[in-house]
Amino acid sequence: MKYLLLLATILPILSACQHSGNSLQNINEAATGNSYPDVNSIPLPKGYKRINNPRNSFATWLRQIAIKKDKQVHLYNGSLKRNQSAQFAVLQVPVGNKDLQQCADAVMRLRAEYLYSLGLFRDISFTDNNGKSYNCPPNTSKEEFEHYLEKVFTWCGTASLEKQLKPVADFSNIQPGDVLIKGGFPGHAVIVVDVAVNNKGKKIYLLAQSYMPAQEIHILKNPMNDTLSPWYEVNEDETIYTPEWVFKKNQLRRF
Repeated sequence: MKYLLLLATILPILSACQHSGNSLQNINEAATGNSYPDVNSIPLPKGYKRINNPRNSFATWLRQIAIKKDKQVHLYNGSLKRNQSAQFAVLQVPVGNKDLQQCADAVMRLRAEYLYSLGLFRDISFTDNNGKSYNCPPNTSKEEFEHYLEKVFTWCGTASLEKQLKPVADFSNIQPGDVLIKGGFPGHAVIVVDVAVNNKGKKIYLLAQSYMPAQEIHILKNPMNDTLSPWYEVNEDETIYTPEWVFKKNQLRRF
């Protein structure tokens, strides 16, 4: 994700969203103090309700992730990310002190943390581009778990994770835990952390990401719809514009 590529990605987005012309309002105004304790506390637009998920599901676990009161995104070395305009909120998830936990790594971190919380060590497994599997040792301590994740982050990335995940044929079936991913060098990945629906069946969803350099995982604003932000709408558009990347609907994947 070279700087020039980042500019090439951001500039069309900034141009495209000029038409909205509105300052942040509604949900974003209420979030000024960042008083939401967790993902589940982020308010919904009128008429929407969160979809029901099983108690021990990945979707339920994602909703329970705590949100930091500080809305600034910090890098792995403690310095501030240069672009502080992309995030709606910052998750209380460790980033480590090495430049490792970037975009796909953040997705793998969340999936691994969820399975670790249930003691499902055998299910924590990621593969690199050569098909080599990195399996979490059984009954591993938290310190050993962090060492395991560092190894995963070193050898696995967007290209390998895209191969490991299963394509979602119908974007309207989007679920928490799904991943929008473009594998490659560079590539990018964001994870769906919540989904809601209204009485007409219209769905909206929240996205979270890390980026380069390694940085705190944060919930993204919606640069194309200030009044709906941070929620994204499932509609007829084939393109999903996020603050720092552009995805296509056919790039939705699932664990």
